[in-house]
Amino acid sequence: MTSRPPATSSSPATVSDVRQRNRSQALRSIILAGSTTRAELARESGLSVASVTNLVTELIAEGLVLEAGTVASSGGRPTTLIEPNPAGAYLLGADVGERGVAMELFDLSMNRIDTEFRGGRSGEPIQVIGRDLDDALDALRARNPGAWDRMVGLGLGLPGIVETSPSGEQMLYAQSQGWPAIAVTDLVSHDIPIFAENGAKTQAMAEMWNGEARGVAEALVVLMGRGVGLGIVSDGQLAHGSRSSAGEWGHVKIVHGGRLCRCGKYGCVEAYLGADSIFAAWREAGGVFEGSGWRAVGDLLAAADADDPIAASVVDELVAILGSSLGGLVNLTNPDRVIIGGWVGLRLMETLAPRIEAAIRAEALDRPGSQFTLSASTFGGDTVALGAAILPLNAVLNKPRATQLPA
Repeated sequence: MTSRPPATSSSPATVSDVRQRNRSQALRSIILAGSTTRAELARESGLSVASVTNLVTELIAEGLVLEAGTVASSGGRPTTLIEPNPAGAYLLGADVGERGVAMELFDLSMNRIDTEFRGGRSGEPIQVIGRDLDDALDALRARNPGAWDRMVGLGLGLPGIVETSPSGEQMLYAQSQGWPAIAVTDLVSHDIPIFAENGAKTQAMAEMWNGEARGVAEALVVLMGRGVGLGIVSDGQLAHGSRSSAGEWGHVKIVHGGRLCRCGKYGCVEAYLGADSIFAAWREAGGVFEGSGWRAVGDLLAAADADDPIAASVVDELVAILGSSLGGLVNLTNPDRVIIGGWVGLRLMETLAPRIEAAIRAEALDRPGSQFTLSASTFGGDTVALGAAILPLNAVLNKPRATQLPA
């Protein structure tokens, strides 16, 4: 099933198209607000109260919206509050990495209900990921059987390019992982609708939904983990390119004939800013440390802060390369906001945000370099999974249900 919106048409919008767009906007607004009124929805949308009332009535009939009490109004009858029905639909989102799967269950209010992590197995990586996804689904279903009666589907944030054919079939191309091209539906053996997108893009979707990129017309949403990725927000929309590979910043070449990257090429951004590359540089410079995760990044930063010359040199190079790489993107895209996430990016932003910001501005042209703000990802380590859950949520927003869901 496709995760991208249908292609726009040059033909005039029909009455049905307009009504569906209004329905989607109303439901989205109700979910984001948590609690609102018909009058507030009318003001926000520019629709008449009568039109909004009809839309809300339909959403109530579909089981997606509830009337939830009243509040006093100025000089008139009490005003009825409208809220999303948390049990109206359930959504799954999974952050799929080469070392494991973090799967999360959300209700229609986008509250996280449950989480399951699977990882650490041996075997062929792509087969291990499939088993991890299946086992995580089994565990979440066993603990939350009632959610499956209203389950919309599973969104996957994947480490690679996800292409969607005109027929809706999705294929994963994960060159950096050394995986063969695979149909997304082959990753999961369960009978459940599957939606997929590159993990950096699902991170950007989460930030656009209700994070640092909400309402921002132009933004760069950076993911730094073992891999390095990017979501580009342009004119308020997530850029995909002609075949969905837009944003593969991790494989932009920054050093001719430089370090070997996991993709098999040389000199890529990821070969300098990916977690394994950072640790390799530290070790090659003479650093002694344990692990290769969140704590190890913290140890590097702590050592640099304590004036360890080796760690300080590694951090200096890291900030310089990140500043140069993002400064070039600032020149190319002229963003209002640069958002850095992923577990490595969040760790760096804890202590290095001022230095990173200064490095980006120094490497960009003066004018675009003065026009962005820098921030950390809103949702921490859960951002990719949350964004992945927005993929099935879009199915709810964009397709009315004929009748109310079963109680």
